[in-house]
Amino acid sequence: MGNYRVYVYAICKNERAFAARWMQSMREADGVYVLDTGSTDGTPEALTELGAQVTCEEITPWRFDTARNRSLELVPADADICVCTDLDEYFTPGWREQVESAWAEGAQQLRYPYVWSFNADGSEGTFFYADKMHARQGFEWIHPVHEVLHYTGGGEAQRALCQDMRLEHHPDAQKSRAQYLPLLELAVQEAPQDDRSLHYLGREYLFHQRWNDCIATLKRHLALPSATWRDERCASMRYIARAYGARGNAYEQECYLLRAAGEAPHLREPWLDLARMYYARQNWPGVAYACERALQIADRPRTYMTEPESFGALPWDFLSIACYQLEQYPRAAQAAREALRLAPQDARIAENVRLMEEKAGCGAEE
Repeated sequence: MGNYRVYVYAICKNERAFAARWMQSMREADGVYVLDTGSTDGTPEALTELGAQVTCEEITPWRFDTARNRSLELVPADADICVCTDLDEYFTPGWREQVESAWAEGAQQLRYPYVWSFNADGSEGTFFYADKMHARQGFEWIHPVHEVLHYTGGGEAQRALCQDMRLEHHPDAQKSRAQYLPLLELAVQEAPQDDRSLHYLGREYLFHQRWNDCIATLKRHLALPSATWRDERCASMRYIARAYGARGNAYEQECYLLRAAGEAPHLREPWLDLARMYYARQNWPGVAYACERALQIADRPRTYMTEPESFGALPWDFLSIACYQLEQYPRAAQAAREALRLAPQDARIAENVRLMEEKAGCGAEE
């Protein structure tokens, strides 16, 4: 089909609902290889009928890295480019040609845009760069969950970048993540000095409302010499703050949010967490200050740490309410209009605009 042999590989279980759309997206590849790990809904039959090479095999005990590595073994040895996706992910049309154009001489891995989530209006939510396209040799998957590609050739893999295509994630909202916590605990047991696994485990404890475990685990993450990525450190501090807030420790909550803002001054998220906290305490000068600081950050980082609401209506909405409470009515009206521009269907914000503009007009006349 092109200058390179390109093969897709995936793992799946009970994803028949996604099979047709996924195969339509992957048909640009030279072959599609799937490891089915125990479907009972006819997924293997559906994929086979659509042209995939399907192998059925249960992985016991279950680990995502083991399953990924087994699925990679199914890919022919003559592959130039291996493309790992899940059945709830879809490439934009023409991706094959764009990948081949970007795959420079000597490349071993390719980074490309990945839309992990979408907002309610269909616009991009969480957006970052994925790197699950790679050469056939020299790579393996590691970690029981939140698995990543590991280059086994020594040093760093030579990476290329493809900006012209993207992979979209349209997940099944009903799918359980109950297995994540024990697998993350296993990951930390296997590699207690791995900063990434510790961060994810602490976050998972937060999801499970295990506040003390969350705080202790994320403090361990922050203490690791290898925990140097400021975005991730900032997130750990924010999650610690949430756990302290849930425990009713307002002092430590504020301390960790201020630390988070200082750790990553290029991120809006810690300032918006501060705004939420001050809002709950009706500290209106604090809300206004935190929102103004957030809004000074114009560039949206393209990492998974960036939360879509941070660059939506939320900071303007909070700012408008704080300014209204401070009787700064013209500024309140201006901020409310910005919030409405970013959330034009929000009836509450629209009503706020009306009230604040009315109040601003009265203030001007006085």
